[in-house]
Amino acid sequence: MTTPLLSISWTDRITGRRGYLVIDRLVRGVSSGGLRMREGCTLAEVAGLAQAMTLKEALHYDPEGRYIPLGGAKGGIDIDPRHPDAYGVLVRYLRAMRPYVERCWTTGEDLGLTQDRVAQAAAEAGLTSTIQAVYPLLDDERAARARLADALAIEVEGFGLDELVGGCGVAESVLTVLDREGTPYREARAAVQGLGTMGGATARFLARAGLRIVAVADVAGTIANPAGLDVEALLAARDAHGTVDRAALRPGDVELSGDAWLERGADVLVPAAVSYCIDVSNQARITARYIAEAANLPVLPVADALLAGRGVTVLPDVVVGSGTNAWWWWTLFGDIRAHADEAFAKVRQATRRLVTETLDRAQSDGTTPRMAARAVAAERLPLMAEQFGR
Repeated sequence: MTTPLLSISWTDRITGRRGYLVIDRLVRGVSSGGLRMREGCTLAEVAGLAQAMTLKEALHYDPEGRYIPLGGAKGGIDIDPRHPDAYGVLVRYLRAMRPYVERCWTTGEDLGLTQDRVAQAAAEAGLTSTIQAVYPLLDDERAARARLADALAIEVEGFGLDELVGGCGVAESVLTVLDREGTPYREARAAVQGLGTMGGATARFLARAGLRIVAVADVAGTIANPAGLDVEALLAARDAHGTVDRAALRPGDVELSGDAWLERGADVLVPAAVSYCIDVSNQARITARYIAEAANLPVLPVADALLAGRGVTVLPDVVVGSGTNAWWWWTLFGDIRAHADEAFAKVRQATRRLVTETLDRAQSDGTTPRMAARAVAAERLPLMAEQFGR
């Protein structure tokens, strides 16, 4: 791992809780990366995620687009988002990080936080917006902010558009690999870990494409049904943290242990919750052909190598999970309008291109998709630096 540009550790004066900010790289003086909140969050974790954000941004570099990718960054707070102190810690963290948010770090929701929660805390911390550092780069700031506000206000069948675009990208990555191998969607089965914003939307798009969702996992355990779960009913029964009310289960749905989703006969696994959840030991239980990393870094590197040796294709998070971040910037910079159909079309088109490019590169180089994605990003970073500077 390369040395980041900036690494900050912060201690809350009231609770003693720790928070972190890592800026891996700046492009045009600005970086991009979400803010997560979870018990046990560490500086090393945040640093790894910041580096991944640099790669996500670089992979979306299009010299013909209005959106010019930014540098990578990440924030993290070590506290359970359900803890009574969590919101106060969040406000004080953002107040401490205010100079960076104002000048060089654009951020938003990540694991454990919703965009509404982040925006509310940011306002209380005295910030105009959590993406205000990018405003000087816009051709028409007023029009751009209005466009993004309009996009964030869009609802699609009761869900915010911003809650759906990321899962749309993850689902499209799965559909792309199924198309490549000629597998009809209705013959494919998927298991999803996490029914928060990303996992819930992914399950929804996959189910609507025709895949059978045979297992989903939340903090209370795994819900499984080999005949397929009623995804819409489970989503309707979630609380704010993605935990499903078990009263919504149907006959045939069974409750299993939290890690049972790994081995429920799925062709595709979608880890969409925590980092580092697939390790050396539990990877041996996986029989799926594909893993689509909707979460940040859910597969440990050593497990990635073992899975590759067994013929399991891991679609890396820097490709699979980049849709939400890119959608914000496509909208703000004016590559797309504030329109749901345009958003989904752009995410699908970009995801298919990136997945195809990554898998083709992996095949030609004789390497894994993760290494191939890094190679593609490494080729684009110097072009960005040469054109736009740091």
